[in-house]
Amino acid sequence: MKISIIIPAFNEESLIETALRCASLGKDEFARLGWKTELIVCDNNSTDRTAELACSRGARVVFEPLNQIARARNTGAAAASGDWLIFTDADSQPSAALFREVAEQIQTGNCVAGGATLRMDGDYPIANLTVRLWNRISRAARYLAGSFIFCETATFRKVGGFSNELFAGEEIDWSRRLKRLARAEGKTIVILHRHPLLTSGRKMRLYTLREHFRFLLKAIFRNRKTLTDRAACHTWYDGRR
Repeated sequence: MKISIIIPAFNEESLIETALRCASLGKDEFARLGWKTELIVCDNNSTDRTAELACSRGARVVFEPLNQIARARNTGAAAASGDWLIFTDADSQPSAALFREVAEQIQTGNCVAGGATLRMDGDYPIANLTVRLWNRISRAARYLAGSFIFCETATFRKVGGFSNELFAGEEIDWSRRLKRLARAEGKTIVILHRHPLLTSGRKMRLYTLREHFRFLLKAIFRNRKTLTDRAACHTWYDGRR
């Protein structure tokens, strides 16, 4: 068994070393089972030292010139040689216990993919309420948060990867296609919740509630027009860090 841990990264020099230390916790957990692990960082056209720092931490670095999270994940997956893929964002910190749960699900033989519930660092009441609401929706509807996804490589290829048309919401689109395939094959998708993923609240520090609310309204009422417009999804792509 071989696991590929993939970290898409755009100008993440301040966080990439922490992200790779957390990924190494997974490497240690999988090694206890006799599994191999590779760490892949997809440098998504960064202008800082992201790639240099990732190399110094022993990761394999691949390059995706178009600044888009879906393409970055897909490029990382294309370079991977593992039987299973784990995607985790550079601003998230999966624990050893979470990786252990992933291994348990893989060992069942009936799970083709999964994700995790979230918890946000920092004290942001509205954001924390939103995260709790998302966690309920995620578990009920089996929607996978893009910040942590694990998937059998063969299944990822069958589903077709993430949509290169979407600049945000690509994980929801992918989850829907994944669920159809899982139903057809009689397999399961799980949302792990005993050890939530710690993810950064930096968007709450860097953007106003008005900016978040404006994007939400556009995403609701203009939906695909908004999600396929890079400029409209500026909180992911304008480079604020």
